[in-house]
Amino acid sequence: MDQAEEGGGETSLASGQISVSAAFEGSEEIAEARALARSFLTDVQAVHGLPVSVRAMGMIQLVVSELVTNARKYAPGPCLLTLEVSAGAVEVTVWDSEPVLPAARAVDPGRVGQHGLEIVMALCRSFEMHREPVGKRVKAVVVLADDPGGDAAGHQLG
Repeated sequence: MDQAEEGGGETSLASGQISVSAAFEGSEEIAEARALARSFLTDVQAVHGLPVSVRAMGMIQLVVSELVTNARKYAPGPCLLTLEVSAGAVEVTVWDSEPVLPAARAVDPGRVGQHGLEIVMALCRSFEMHREPVGKRVKAVVVLADDPGGDAAGHQLG
């Protein structure tokens, strides 16, 4: 993993942006991508004082895992992961070198696997895909303190 935090590192709320980025080149680094998300969200809460529910912590790690897995599985070369806090949510953006946009498949209870895009779309406030001059960029937005399950939004993360 090559980690390069945008703008020289995480920035304060005064500048309006809290973000981190990293490049991943191997499928074994999917766990590192989840760990980066967990560490970033822990800092968002502890350092910046923004509430992050336990549910949101899990959902964001799952979205990161699914998007990075798809990028590593279907695109040659590295993928780039960026996490950015904006308007009470985390934007999870993954760039990879494959220009073909993913498509959600029709519901099939007998299908084993290939449900990642469906899972991501179900968990996110918004989801978008864009072709880039090289490859594509997929962005999913997950609310930080959305917790209809009852966990306190400011619940301590661990």
